[in-house]
Amino acid sequence: METMSQSTNQKQRGRKAALFSLIPGLGQFYNRQYAKGGLFLFFFVAYILVFKDLFNMGLWGIVTLGVEVPRDNSIFLLAEGLIALIVIAFGIFFYYLNLRDAYKTGELIGMGQKPHTIKQSYQALLAEGYPYLISSPAFLLLVFSVIFPILFSVALAFTNYDLYHSAPANLADWVGLETFAKIFTVDIWRSTFFGVMGWTVVWTLVASTLQVAIGVFLAIVVHQKELRFKKFFRTILVLPWAVPGFVTILIFAGLFNDSFGAVNNVILDFFRISPIPWLNDANWTRLALLIIQGWLGFPYIFIVTTGTLQSIPADLYEAATIDGASVIQKFKNITLPLVLYSMAPIIITQYTFNFNNFNIIYLFNAGGPAVPGSTAGGTDILVSWIYKLTMQNSQYALAAALTILLSIFVIAIALWQFRRTNSFKEEV
Repeated sequence: METMSQSTNQKQRGRKAALFSLIPGLGQFYNRQYAKGGLFLFFFVAYILVFKDLFNMGLWGIVTLGVEVPRDNSIFLLAEGLIALIVIAFGIFFYYLNLRDAYKTGELIGMGQKPHTIKQSYQALLAEGYPYLISSPAFLLLVFSVIFPILFSVALAFTNYDLYHSAPANLADWVGLETFAKIFTVDIWRSTFFGVMGWTVVWTLVASTLQVAIGVFLAIVVHQKELRFKKFFRTILVLPWAVPGFVTILIFAGLFNDSFGAVNNVILDFFRISPIPWLNDANWTRLALLIIQGWLGFPYIFIVTTGTLQSIPADLYEAATIDGASVIQKFKNITLPLVLYSMAPIIITQYTFNFNNFNIIYLFNAGGPAVPGSTAGGTDILVSWIYKLTMQNSQYALAAALTILLSIFVIAIALWQFRRTNSFKEEV
């Protein structure tokens, strides 16, 4: 009975302290922690005074997106509203800490223990919350440099913000899922979306598979014991990776130029082959892009595969030789499975990277050549099309909606691939 009575007293004391802390600091005063209570009350009052205008303007702005032009700017109001929501989230977290501290301290007092002094609380914070204390500046930077832009992009997709709904002439409005519906109902957007999406998938699968296949093949060839001058060959094969990617892409753009490029004027002319319109025919441009990506991407796979091959025990090959296994059987049953198992995460990242590989698409031919009746070029992938919608067509809301769809697709594919591979499973 005495134990039950003591437990009830603890909870009652804690609840009463938490009830007082509905106004931050009063619960600490109730627990006779006057310095801590003063700090909580000070920060609470400062929070209200400093951010009251932000809350007033931000919450009004994010709901209405403005009511009068040219005074109001919908995009500024949207950004200010999102910042207000982030600040409110931090305030709610502070409020929770205030209630939790009052409740826990009240329970300790109910047990007959003395509450911590401000010095003891500070020492406990350093001892138990040191990692959180040190990482908090980085977390704040992450919130406003990464999370805020993501929230802004998501919010923008539910508006009609474009060239005709922008400051100072007009205001933007909330339109819900209307922007997403346009992608699949308006003819020009639907045809362009599925065309670009199809090429994006083909580009991702073929380009990534090509660079992985070349890198793995060359690493296995150079790894053979009979091959001499291995260091020389490894150095030569890594050189394409040593040159900055954008420089290589611009050089290839010159080499594949229809008029003065070396591919047409030297190589094809040597074999008596007619010039090919590399930059004016979408199919030939796509082929050129696949060749260039194979050249740019294989050195990294080559390096990683080389390290993986050196970690495979030689005993496996010796045992296979004793059992009479051929070279092809060794490759099929030992080398390839172990290489793919170890490199699965890296291979997955190659597919994800190429799905969003803006540099090569834009630098080589700016996503061209142009396609009649489409807002995208013949070699545009989703990310380069989104760039054009934003920078050239001022279709900001549509670009934001496509960005969300693109992110969902990439995340879903990556998660599916991670679940399919055993590389991330812990060994028992």
